[in-house]
Amino acid sequence: MTTDPLGKETMAESGIQLEGEVIRLDNVSAAYGRHVAMRGINLSLNFGDFLGVIGPNGAGKTTMLTVLNGLGRVVGGTVTALGQRVDARSAGQLRKSIGYVAQQQDIDPLLPISVRESILSGCYGIVGLVRKVPQSFRDRAEELMGLVGLEPLADRPLGHLSGGERQRVAIARALLQQPRILLLDEPTASLDWQAQREILGLVQELHLRFSLTSLIVTHDLNTLPEVCNRIACMKNGQLLWEGPSEQAVDEARLSGLYGTDIHIAEINGRRHICY
Repeated sequence: MTTDPLGKETMAESGIQLEGEVIRLDNVSAAYGRHVAMRGINLSLNFGDFLGVIGPNGAGKTTMLTVLNGLGRVVGGTVTALGQRVDARSAGQLRKSIGYVAQQQDIDPLLPISVRESILSGCYGIVGLVRKVPQSFRDRAEELMGLVGLEPLADRPLGHLSGGERQRVAIARALLQQPRILLLDEPTASLDWQAQREILGLVQELHLRFSLTSLIVTHDLNTLPEVCNRIACMKNGQLLWEGPSEQAVDEARLSGLYGTDIHIAEINGRRHICY
C-alpha cells in the first residue's frame, strides 16, 4: 500500500469509490423557524466535482451547506451524502467525513490558542474533547501547515494573524480529519484581492491533491470559473440553474441572477465579469 506525503493511503487502494454519486438533494426544502430558506432543491454531484454556489445575499447558499453537514433543518425532501441519508441519526458520523470551513469571524487577539492548537482541534470530533491527540494527527497537522504555508507561524497566537492566514488555518483544520467532502462558506470574504486569489488557488490545489468532492459559496465571480467545474445559481431559496462553469459566465444569466446589468469583457483571452 502506498501513501501520500501526509501518510494517507491512496484513495483507490483504500477501497474508497473513485466515481459515481457522492451528494444528492431530492426536492429539498429547509427552514429556520418559520422562514423557509431553501425550497425544492434538486442537485447531484459525483466524485471529484467542485461546485461553486453563487447568488445574492439571502439566496439560500449557506443553507445548502448546512443541510449537507447535517446542521440545517430539512422540512421536505431527502439529502444523501456518501451513500447515506443525512438525518439526525447519521449526521454525527457523516460529519467525520465532511470538512467544513465556516464564514470568517473576528478573533480576540488575546485568545490563548496558537495556530498549531487551532488546527489540531479539527480532530476532536473523532478523538473526543478530553482524550489525548494521537501522534498521527499531530504529524498530519505539521504536514498540513507546510502545505498551506503556515509552518513559520505554528506557535503564533491565532488572533495575531491576518484574515488570509486565518483562512489557511481554517482550511487546514477542516482537512485534518481527512474528509471526503469539503464545504467552504465564503472563504474569501473580507480579504483583499491578492489574498482572495491565493485562497481560491490553495483550495483548488488541495481539492485535487486529496481527491475531494467540494462545494464553495462565494461572491468571487471572476476567479470561480477557473476553480470549479460546475456552478449553481441560487436566488430566493431556489436553484435557478446548475451546469458546467464555462456556461455559467453568461451576461443574461448573471444579470437576471443579481438583478443588475452585468457585462463580460474579454481581455488577453480571458473573460472578466464587470458589474
